[in-house]
Amino acid sequence: MASSSTRVPNRAGAAVAGARAAVRSGFAKQGSVADVGRAAFVGIMIVALSVAVIAIFAILAWAFVEGRTRLDLDLIMNGPSTARRATAGYSVAIVGTLQIIAGVIAVIVPLGTGAAIYLEQFADRSRWYNRMIELNIQNLAGVPSIVFGILGLAFFVRGPFSWGLVAAAGSATIALLVLPTVILASREAIRAVPSSILEGSLALGVTRWQGVRKQVLPAAFPGILTGIILAVSRAIGEAAPLLLVGALTFVTFYPNFFEGGFSALPVLIYNYAGRAQVEFQILAAAGVLLMLVILLAINSVAIWLRARYERTW
Repeated sequence: MASSSTRVPNRAGAAVAGARAAVRSGFAKQGSVADVGRAAFVGIMIVALSVAVIAIFAILAWAFVEGRTRLDLDLIMNGPSTARRATAGYSVAIVGTLQIIAGVIAVIVPLGTGAAIYLEQFADRSRWYNRMIELNIQNLAGVPSIVFGILGLAFFVRGPFSWGLVAAAGSATIALLVLPTVILASREAIRAVPSSILEGSLALGVTRWQGVRKQVLPAAFPGILTGIILAVSRAIGEAAPLLLVGALTFVTFYPNFFEGGFSALPVLIYNYAGRAQVEFQILAAAGVLLMLVILLAINSVAIWLRARYERTW
């Protein structure tokens, strides 16, 4: 009897030990599968990143090799010319781009930040029209730029506004294109500010608008600025909408914002790149480098301002 009674616990202990071993084996197999999947995912991401970086550096290397001989003052001081191809430049297009970007900033800063403040701090999300506005803003951020070009042609060049083929029409079209980006980025920046800051202000007796203006907006300023810079960077490189609203390629006079023809850097680069003459090919490559320098300068200012005003919570 004693031997049989001791045999039962031994069998039970062996069963428990076997179950534990099976569980450990199962977890080990799951862990190995997870490790393989994680390693495969990391490998794919590294390959994708490497391809993107190599492609970018290849384009920049091509632009530098092709356009280095035209990196001089003539590039920014002279206008386009078919007779003097060796000394032609981008001065008129630079002025046109600056006018367009100035108009874009004048539109997207108040409208973009204002819409973000309203949607994030004052809008009643239970109302159907507020939800519809939010959904449409997210959808508009993914609409192709050529669609906005058609919209600008219909409303600003012709249609209700009838401004004609002027820089103001191009500026308004590009502003509509990048406005959703500013709204979404500004909302994320405002949402990132701890709610306790505004709640503390309200507890002290200030109005909601005073709390937003004095506490929330200064704290969200770096993120809002980042959204504006991203929008401006995209606006500088857009060519298709400007072509639809009448941007010209060979404009020999400096444009007026509300009358006369206008040109822009991406439009002129596009035109130069499509010409067969070697001088224009070199000029197109130099234009790519020029636009890159402008974008780097804008982003450098944005990084400096963000580092200066950024707060950590």
